[in-house]
Amino acid sequence: MGCARGSARCCSGWILLGLREHQYYHCRRPYANCSAYGTKALRREVCQCLEKYDAVERRMTAVREGDFVLLYLDERKRWLVRAKEGVEFQTHRGIVKLGEIVGKPFGSCIRSSLGFEFHVLPPTLADHIVNIRRPTQILYDKDIALVLFRLGLRSGSIVVEAGTGSGAMTAALANAVRPEGHVYSYEIRHEFAEIATRNVAKMGLEQYVTVKNNDAKLGFEEENVDAAFIDLEDPWELIDSVHAALKGGYPMASFSPTVNQVEKIVEAMKEKFVDLDTVECFVRSIRVEKGKTRPRTLMIGHTGYLTFARKILEKNQ
Repeated sequence: MGCARGSARCCSGWILLGLREHQYYHCRRPYANCSAYGTKALRREVCQCLEKYDAVERRMTAVREGDFVLLYLDERKRWLVRAKEGVEFQTHRGIVKLGEIVGKPFGSCIRSSLGFEFHVLPPTLADHIVNIRRPTQILYDKDIALVLFRLGLRSGSIVVEAGTGSGAMTAALANAVRPEGHVYSYEIRHEFAEIATRNVAKMGLEQYVTVKNNDAKLGFEEENVDAAFIDLEDPWELIDSVHAALKGGYPMASFSPTVNQVEKIVEAMKEKFVDLDTVECFVRSIRVEKGKTRPRTLMIGHTGYLTFARKILEKNQ
């Protein structure tokens, strides 16, 4: 039967289309955590329906009530807001009436009460991540992007994560593996797990994530996963757990702020992993101006070291 715009219904009986963003995600949520939808073929069809809906969403060019919007003033000032009737957003350049954004095409401008122009842009995942509530330090985009690339993530990948924190990396992992993949993230602190769950939901990715308020050092409940990511102060204590969870030959990554941590985790991995590689990533912005183009004076320096490796099987396996 499939999905069709207008009928807004797939074979599972879900109503998927024609709903606002928060309602649409609410309807999708049960799929990720329930096995009652039957056969793998049915679950695959549901995923395809959701993927088609996402494609429709991406083709939307006008702002709708309740949409997140990036208000762009200049390279230094930008705000992530929700378009909503009757709400005013105050800035140092005047008040912006968020209800006036509804119906405007993305890429257009809106004027504040002081006459300043703000560009109305669709937010990216990066825009959401830098604006989430963060009780813990989050990874920068330069490190996140490298991890996603080196782990070889794609739709359908199953990932375990140790150290959910604020959920920034969790959201990036989920965005990479959707619509058919899933991320199982372990966080020992209850308050962090709750905040991360809310942050992931705010980005509309909750159906691809399960946050578990458990200690990953006691082992992962998942087996034969496609990738693992560790962001803990003592990652070497999880090597056995990660090795047990991963498929043979598949990759893991670990983020560590200090060289002492890197030395310990690499030493712990030598008997169970190969292709060990530790890197540090730097990104420098360039100030482009005719006749005066040069690197910017300020940049983000050291954030941490990324260690990558691939699981090997025991010789008797």
